Amino acid sequence: MASVVLSEAEKVYIVHGVQEDLRVDGRGCEDYRCAEVETDVVSNTSGSARVRLGHTDILVGVKAEMGTPKLEKPDEGYLEFFVDCSANATPEFEGRGGEELGSEIANTLSRVFSSESAVDLKSLCINPREHCWVLYVDVLLLECGGNLFDAISIAVKAALFNTRIPKVRVLEDEEGSKELELSDDPYDCIRLNVDNVPCIVTLNKIGYRHVVDATLQEEACSLASLLISVTSKGALTSVKKMGKGSLDPESIFEMMETGKRVGKSLHIALQKILDEEESLGTSRQKVGFLG
Repeated sequence: MASVVLSEAEKVYIVHGVQEDLRVDGRGCEDYRCAEVETDVVSNTSGSARVRLGHTDILVGVKAEMGTPKLEKPDEGYLEFFVDCSANATPEFEGRGGEELGSEIANTLSRVFSSESAVDLKSLCINPREHCWVLYVDVLLLECGGNLFDAISIAVKAALFNTRIPKVRVLEDEEGSKELELSDDPYDCIRLNVDNVPCIVTLNKIGYRHVVDATLQEEACSLASLLISVTSKGALTSVKKMGKGSLDPESIFEMMETGKRVGKSLHIALQKILDEEESLGTSRQKVGFLG
């Protein structure tokens, strides 16, 4: 993961500020940086989104393709995650560095979405045991400015909200053979319910306190962090400890409570942005990569 090297004086300055609930950029410990969210930015996908959180820039595209249901879940579709860390984001992603981080993020997303309530996978089934929709979620990390997991989860939820899957009719002839017919109408589609899609909140322990949405400089002052996924109702779906340092049980409990509280606010703000953007329809001005 991208990192910066700080002097001891810089670390002391950051740590002391966090203890007083005043971070270098003026935020409190539970404040996020301003996030820019835009959907429908890639034309050849079923859904897409771009998120800028500080200096972290994430692009997510979702492609719906027909596949065969898994044997253990014959009446459901499924999601596959792929993460590419651009070498332009930071020199540390050149070579194997980007591949290892990409695999770690993809595995984390798979674990976060392993909850049956996250996405209604049954709605992706076309014909039990024979045909289903497979959603390939491609994440591209364009720039790294700290707090990768949170930014990626926001972008994934926005892209799934934007995803439109063509409706399919299963036609059966007199001999019993089946044929699939896809709707040509772009408005005749399936929309995913993202109400239960979790967002990731990463809490970094700095000194005796913890912060959300840490910058690269703050991450350099943290030896341990807790990565939790939270639904819009404040329910935890997964917890993962990261970093070389240790966390005592009391700190973990406090960080989880903070994560649930902050996570609910994050969902509300994100959903408000998505609803406002969609209400503009075709009249909205697209920024894309020109902004």
